[in-house]
Amino acid sequence: MVPSFATSRLRLALGVSLFALAGCIPVGDLDWDLRAGAGNTSDAARVATAAPPRPDGNGVLSYPGYQLAEARRGDTVAALAGRLGLNAEELARTNALRPTDPLRAGELLLLPSRVAAAPQPATIGGAGPVDITSIATTALDEVGPSPSAPAAAAGSEPIRHRVARGETAFTIARTYNVSAKALADWNGLGADLAVREGQTLIIPVATGPAPVLEPVPTPPGAGSPTPTPPSATKPLPDEETEPAATKPKATPPSPDLGADRTSTSALAMPVAGKIIRSYDKKKNQGIDIAAPAGTAVKAAADGTVAAITKDTDQVPIVVIRHADNLLTVYAGVDALKVKKGDKVKRGQSIAAVRKGDPAFLHFEVRKGVDSLDPMTFLQ
Repeated sequence: MVPSFATSRLRLALGVSLFALAGCIPVGDLDWDLRAGAGNTSDAARVATAAPPRPDGNGVLSYPGYQLAEARRGDTVAALAGRLGLNAEELARTNALRPTDPLRAGELLLLPSRVAAAPQPATIGGAGPVDITSIATTALDEVGPSPSAPAAAAGSEPIRHRVARGETAFTIARTYNVSAKALADWNGLGADLAVREGQTLIIPVATGPAPVLEPVPTPPGAGSPTPTPPSATKPLPDEETEPAATKPKATPPSPDLGADRTSTSALAMPVAGKIIRSYDKKKNQGIDIAAPAGTAVKAAADGTVAAITKDTDQVPIVVIRHADNLLTVYAGVDALKVKKGDKVKRGQSIAAVRKGDPAFLHFEVRKGVDSLDPMTFLQ
């Protein structure tokens, strides 16, 4: 049974979409909701949600049903727990972490039990100062699965979402119809918008409906005219047929399509092996190539290492940018031999096939954020 890469496809979407644009488009011009073909709608998406909430003097965000704490620079889970008077093991378990794990400044952790709020007021959901001490001290409910038909809460308390395996900030934002940037701002995500399995996120509160692009009405009687067929203005020529016994004309030689391929459209196989899973744009946005563990993985063409990231299982993923904004993605690898920014040559060893049952390389070809069938590029 070949492992499915449907989840890897989701994980790759974030890394590929960001790194495909990194270095050539300013961050402010990125289409955060990735609605390709419809123009950059990120400004409209930002307007649709409230400003990020601000914690109180203790770094705590308090809502009727739960509390979150904002990490400071240099914090670990244990340090944050000690500052708030919580059990480090419980805080770590609630957030799928270990007590010794370091935290990023601004990262939010869900608290296993309520703590006393700071005396000064805090802003919740961008709705202005709120006296947190007046909020009911309701017991924290166990974090459950995401709702089947999610929608941003209309009140001041945001919905909580527990990150499942394979999810990314982009897929979660799409699920709740908010922008990925708003999700990142509300949850203190890093520049790479990385999320981890078991992490609790709060969903930005909507301030208005999503913008709707209305079609331009056609005035009555001004519809598109039907073109006149050529046969109505000029009669078709008489058909000339040849008897069946007539000797057929010589068939012209077939063109050598391979001779017309350019260096940017022809890629080399990254590993030699049998293709055990073919490309499917909806289910598998690449191909899986069986190869023994430790087999050298080679760059499919000249290019630059645009990113080296990891999926939620901490398995490395290498992304190489080639000419004409073409990207190749290599997943299921280890023993990396390159780093981000390295120039690579076609056929250069960049990693090795990771041990697995079976062991194989997942290989993708992308043009921007769109996946393409690798077999149309491979020689």
